[in-house]
Amino acid sequence: MNALSPHRRLAVRAAVPRDGQAIRAFIVAHPEATPFHLPEWSAGVERGCGARGHCLLAEDSRARIVGILPLTEVRSPLFGSAMVSAGFGVGGGVLGLGADALGEAAWSLARRRNCASVELRGGPAPMRWQRNEGVYAGFARALPADEEAVLAAIPRKQRAEVRRALGFGLDVAVGRDLEAHYRAYSESVRNLGTPVFPRALFAAMLEAFGEDADILTVSRGGEVLASVLSLYFRGTVYPYWGGGTREARPARANELMYYALMRHAVRRGCTRFDFGRSKLGTGAFAFKKNWGFEPQPLVYAVKGEARETNPLSPRYRLQVAAWKKLPLWLANRLGPPLARGLG
Repeated sequence: MNALSPHRRLAVRAAVPRDGQAIRAFIVAHPEATPFHLPEWSAGVERGCGARGHCLLAEDSRARIVGILPLTEVRSPLFGSAMVSAGFGVGGGVLGLGADALGEAAWSLARRRNCASVELRGGPAPMRWQRNEGVYAGFARALPADEEAVLAAIPRKQRAEVRRALGFGLDVAVGRDLEAHYRAYSESVRNLGTPVFPRALFAAMLEAFGEDADILTVSRGGEVLASVLSLYFRGTVYPYWGGGTREARPARANELMYYALMRHAVRRGCTRFDFGRSKLGTGAFAFKKNWGFEPQPLVYAVKGEARETNPLSPRYRLQVAAWKKLPLWLANRLGPPLARGLG
């Protein structure tokens, strides 16, 4: 595969295994890189969900990498097919130069692989692609240098909620307890009316990221209330898959979970907390603002027949309502095959 950008004279090709070290070095050095650009992310998605990964490289006249575009081939009988960057992530997209050439190559790859669209979650949008904005916002801010200063940095009303949580005598543990995490997370997404991702995805991410991933769990008397699987990349903590049971709310377990994670991240040497994305007007959007995070609009780019996978879409209203009523054991059995196709 080769495409040429006449404006910057960049050649675009598909990555091969021997490019791995150079790709990772380029990502780690780039100021706009995210964990979703890393080869570890694509490897975790491929092992955990069976979604094939691709990576396109833009090179200059001296064959040096100047841009990359990781892609995940997502297929579903319900939601259709797409090349997504990054699959199962909230970020990704073109990193570096060559957005137009990389986008053209991605679209050619999608057509060869019989995918109806290409979805880029962040990064520069190729010219003449559809831009989707005003739907999602990202939330990130700096962490205090001292873990003892974390509480004081939280806005007053939310700080009062954290203090309430601290009075309930809850236990906090950090490790890699996937069973506890899946118990809390799967119930959380069932209560929201959405299918849960396969447990294998979380196991694969823990393996792929190694020491740059962990699980923080809040419990009471041995009963798991809330848990979050986080990634760490260049001084930023990304609490990516988190949730709580119904019993978590009265115990303020989610409040304690994120407060404890902030302190834990500071101890690890992190200087930034990335709360991920939320849709405007949702409870999650308001929750993150309450913590003192200012929303930053996210722009996604799409070419082709765009999928509709947002569970808040009116077309899924009845399905979401029905899913919330499923017994947890049944939701956990039916959910993963559906979630693999969401990407």
